[in-house]
Amino acid sequence: MSLFEQLGGEPKLRAIVDDFIDRCFDDVMIGFLFARAERQRIKRFEYEHAAKNLGADVEYGGRALDEAHRPHRIFGGQFDRRRQILLETLRDHGAPREVVEAWITHQDSLRSMITRDPDSNCQG
Repeated sequence: MSLFEQLGGEPKLRAIVDDFIDRCFDDVMIGFLFARAERQRIKRFEYEHAAKNLGADVEYGGRALDEAHRPHRIFGGQFDRRRQILLETLRDHGAPREVVEAWITHQDSLRSMITRDPDSNCQG
């Protein structure tokens, strides 16, 4: 059974992604990073990316992550804030431990594509 299936499939993942992206957009610390983004579009790509990573037969239709984030100066602390919001969202939705660990580990592996900061220091 895939992690996608363990989580509860499409309905559960969509609920988590919708909540997670809403939290990111509305967050006082990182919400400004999404000021020009279209919420539904971000939700679509976040769902596709997560579903594929969790073992669903779903194709990610967005740009490469490094290409999509290159124009934005995202600091390590901002990356970590998003990670924390994801962790809290997964826990609030009762995601299985294995899913949480795999999702967070995957997010951590993307750090160098999103930010040039190797840690949470917000120095440029």
